[in-house]
Amino acid sequence: MNVLTNRQARQFILLKHGLLGEHKFIGKQGVLDFIRQAGCVQFDPVDVCGRSADITLHARVKGYTKVILDELLYTDRRLIDHFDKNLAIFAVEDIPAVFYKKPGGGYAEAYDNRGGEAVKQTEPLIRLLIAERGHVSAGEVNVDNSIEWFWGNMTSLPRAALESMYFRGELIIHHKTGTNKSYAFMKDHIPPEILNAPPPFGSYEECLAWHIRRRIGAVGMLWNKSSDAFLGLSIKAAERDAAFRRLIDSGAVFEVAVEGGKMPLYILEDDRALLETVLSAKEYPPRCELIAPLDSFIWDRKLIKALFGFEYTWEIYTPAVKRKFGAYVLPILYGERFIGRVEAVCERKTKTLVVKNIWYEDGVKQTKKLGAAIDGCLRRFAEFNGCVGVDNNC
Repeated sequence: MNVLTNRQARQFILLKHGLLGEHKFIGKQGVLDFIRQAGCVQFDPVDVCGRSADITLHARVKGYTKVILDELLYTDRRLIDHFDKNLAIFAVEDIPAVFYKKPGGGYAEAYDNRGGEAVKQTEPLIRLLIAERGHVSAGEVNVDNSIEWFWGNMTSLPRAALESMYFRGELIIHHKTGTNKSYAFMKDHIPPEILNAPPPFGSYEECLAWHIRRRIGAVGMLWNKSSDAFLGLSIKAAERDAAFRRLIDSGAVFEVAVEGGKMPLYILEDDRALLETVLSAKEYPPRCELIAPLDSFIWDRKLIKALFGFEYTWEIYTPAVKRKFGAYVLPILYGERFIGRVEAVCERKTKTLVVKNIWYEDGVKQTKKLGAAIDGCLRRFAEFNGCVGVDNNC
């Protein structure tokens, strides 16, 4: 078993993610390559300075623009936004595996009865409208009723019905206008050889091992313990243990130790060559990147604290009086370490990226070189967000 230094473990994860040294993901193909490597990119619609999925891709993919992701989702149909690790974006070829249902459970069953008869009675009208128009949004369905929906909130009945049909896999998002979604039949936009593919797994246990392997690849290395990296799988500890044993016995993953660590970590066999590269002690030029709140790199916050000594909480759902930093704060990665965090807001009217605050980690020396790296990072980030300037008085 390989025993890694803390630095080697950090380098491995950063190189795996394409966040250290030269860019390994470039342009539209780079977006596809990274999402296939990660399995999925977690999605959230909040756009303070870019949506989380866009920020994730911007940090890795040279030449990335928000238009690229929209094209891959809604024009090229190479990607789909649906449930995986919560709401996420993944490759369409993964649909048979991701949509494979646990016997007696899964998204289809969980949402089939949500909203009751009112939702079911609205669905025939929605099917008729989509058949006539090709796609439809909630505002185009002339049903003036509200219904209790997520977390006890009220929403329009058409929206509830559309989302229910989407959750079950009958509908796909045709396109978005801002946060407004228009839906279409999945069968009209996904190739039949994908939708009609036979079940990809012989058992739910095999399916779960596939998902666990995918989440290990998404983070880079993971331990066999409760982790936010496994969100969306609804697994018990015994099921997770069995999945890890299956992966180890099949040779799909191998075990490593990190000096000072209390338990082993697991790496994909496919990444053994990358580990050998790290062990060769090569030096890499530093890059400065902003990391998204839902970036797969930091899915396991405890792992990040153990390896990088950095604690991060996305405080968007934390009451304002209890926030330590701010509602939408992004970690700043420079080279092989987190050097701080930044709160930045895109002012749409003035097309300015306003930097409200930067908090540096203890022990970080604010040198001219670091300042120039952060300034360059913020200017690239502003351009990515369609801003023409940066207002930074921090």
